[in-house]
Amino acid sequence: MRITGRREFLKGTAWMGAMAFAAGCASTGAKLTENVGAPMQGFRCKPMPKVRVGVIGLGNRGSGAVHRVSMIPGVEIVALCDIRPEMVDRQVDWLKSKKLPLPKRCFSGREEAWKKLCDGDDVDVIYSATPWSLHVPIALYAMRAGKHVMTEVPAAFTVDECWELVEISEKTKRNCMQLENCCYGEMEMLMLSLAQSGILGNLSYGECGYIHDLRRSCWERCYKDWRLHWNAEHQGNQYPTHGLGPVAWAMGINRGDRFGYLVSLESGQAGFEKYARDHYATGDWRLGKKIAMGDMNVTLVKTAKGKAIQIQHDVSSPRPYTRIDLVSGTKGIFWGMPWRVYEEGKCVYKIGVEETPGGGVHQFFDEAKAEEFRLKYRHPLWKTIGKIAAKVGGHGGMDFIMDLRWAYCLQNGLPLDMDVYDLAAWCSICELSEKSVRNRSRSVDVPDFTRGAWKNAQPLGLLDIDPSKMGLQSDSVKKDEAALNI
Repeated sequence: MRITGRREFLKGTAWMGAMAFAAGCASTGAKLTENVGAPMQGFRCKPMPKVRVGVIGLGNRGSGAVHRVSMIPGVEIVALCDIRPEMVDRQVDWLKSKKLPLPKRCFSGREEAWKKLCDGDDVDVIYSATPWSLHVPIALYAMRAGKHVMTEVPAAFTVDECWELVEISEKTKRNCMQLENCCYGEMEMLMLSLAQSGILGNLSYGECGYIHDLRRSCWERCYKDWRLHWNAEHQGNQYPTHGLGPVAWAMGINRGDRFGYLVSLESGQAGFEKYARDHYATGDWRLGKKIAMGDMNVTLVKTAKGKAIQIQHDVSSPRPYTRIDLVSGTKGIFWGMPWRVYEEGKCVYKIGVEETPGGGVHQFFDEAKAEEFRLKYRHPLWKTIGKIAAKVGGHGGMDFIMDLRWAYCLQNGLPLDMDVYDLAAWCSICELSEKSVRNRSRSVDVPDFTRGAWKNAQPLGLLDIDPSKMGLQSDSVKKDEAALNI
């Protein structure tokens, strides 16, 4: 069955309704507006020489954002909000210590204090770095208040939430961008550069994921009050975008192709519960906590144009961190974690005096040639700003490049690199993978949030900045330890 719009998607998945509610998924099938096309694709707002930012949520991610964003010429932190007063005070003190402009308004102490921040007419952009449950309410409220939204990941968890963000963004003509920093990593942008240049040929397959041992963080540190409880109630891939975003960029998702359907399967749960037994004494509340989410989830996505993507998620096993970052095409393969590359005809075996093209199928480029290749095809954005980003930090510089790029686009009236349709497509995997897992890995259609506009959408294009337009000089940028430690 071919499904193109929201009404058809809801009809096609009606058989899942009872199971979805049992699984804790929130999609109800409530009808919003039925628009045609994707008016926020390529959307440009009027250039904003000065971008006024309000930051909501001042934990690890939010405090790092304050530090990074305040370093960008033409951007000013004008408002801060956190339910904990001491977190607001800490950032005000930091700005004061750097002799930067202080926020004109600060809010704390009440759960919905963020609404007053959004209501102010002195803010252009809301930067939301709160726990997951607040991402959608803040984004919707902020757009209705006339603000552009930059929201942490995952920006949404259900298909209904994705649709509502899409339609409110379209109605208000306000950007709603997911802060997917991994799209701006050096290796991920190298992957994009190779894909756009045709070096790898026509891409047909990708692998990505989020493999990150978070057992201690979930049981006793920063995630115990919200992420742990989410994992306890849900199955499927509830954190897909770090790995999926860069692969979706490379494959032109929503820009010439789109996600069609998926199947999802996962292992049983062992990692979280074993960690609790090994580390906590008899009677501790953690010993009785059951976790629904399996250790490893594998979701397979088929696109409308026939590409296949494998997405993995595992946050409860003792494994080294990886996002995988693999794309394979008709001329070669890129593998970002660990960094490896193969280009057909360039890896050869010598048989006597004869070189055999394709004979190198048993090897990737050696270390020296791989480094030569990396420098030759390094993404322009990293060539331009990589040294500055390394000084500021934040996951190796990707956080700063992400913030610098959206600020540059707003200042110069350019479309943002990630729009609300990217947000919706990537985040819809959360609910849809859970539905598949809870229904014996049956296939589930992914809705077309662009309503057909993906067929004629412009490619992502060259992402770069002109530092001189921003007055940004490497010598003026200092290393920020807080950003480096996030």
